[in-house]
Amino acid sequence: MSEALIRVDTPAPGVARITLARADKYNAINPDMIFQINDAFNDALKDNAIKVIILGADGKHFSAGHDIADSVEQYQAAVTASDRQVGHWSDFQAEGTHGWYAAEKEAYFETAKRWRNISKPTICTVQGKCIAGALIFPWVCDIIIASEDAVFSDPVMTFGMPGVEWFAHPWELGARKAKEFLFTADSWTAAEAHRLGMVNHVVPRDQLDERALEMARKIAGKPVFALKLAKEAVNKTLDIQGQANALDAAFYLHHLGHSHNFRVFNWGMDPTNVPGLATTPKKAG
Repeated sequence: MSEALIRVDTPAPGVARITLARADKYNAINPDMIFQINDAFNDALKDNAIKVIILGADGKHFSAGHDIADSVEQYQAAVTASDRQVGHWSDFQAEGTHGWYAAEKEAYFETAKRWRNISKPTICTVQGKCIAGALIFPWVCDIIIASEDAVFSDPVMTFGMPGVEWFAHPWELGARKAKEFLFTADSWTAAEAHRLGMVNHVVPRDQLDERALEMARKIAGKPVFALKLAKEAVNKTLDIQGQANALDAAFYLHHLGHSHNFRVFNWGMDPTNVPGLATTPKKAG
């Protein structure tokens, strides 16, 4: 049995809360964590008593993003070993681009797409640093509440990548700010995220959980079918505007970046500008 990397509780009637519980490793994300979160979302979805889902994290920081300590082979093996099929791909340990693309699409893109479209309202609470792959969590949720000390970033341009798998940057930040933060690999504060419309509310750190729970209680008091219809209406509006197709297209470009780096550096990222990041080249999938 894999280690428990999340915690699930019911802090109020009609409210489920999923908490990243790997604070000793800055809540770094690996496939086990992803599939545990997916299981928790599924459980909350199937439980008719649950009307709202909160996603948060233990510790000083929300998440450091993907755990890049694992080799490609370990990553692919973890996805292969999981019996939680989410998307439409298989052969996760196939050679070359096939296996790596399939594994990452299943674990990081198809799961994100599923969470974004779960019919029940979702709230994400973010504190401290939320880096790169960790952006996927708040971005697929319906509402984001951040603490005043929250800082967001997607620095993967430095590693030779165009952005993380769930490329929602233009939708969350606007096209010009998305380009600025991607090109420079700079971070943006909770206040800036709020100004740009990415974050709903910014609150003191010690009020983060209570403010999220207060909103969840308010939402849970509304008719459940109406909540589901309203969520689907907004998501479909974004889809009609092209968000779904844009995310699909950006994921293909994400993997073009990986393929290039594997070919040049024998690793999925370019270590040139990050001394010590890849002291041992990692074989391509």
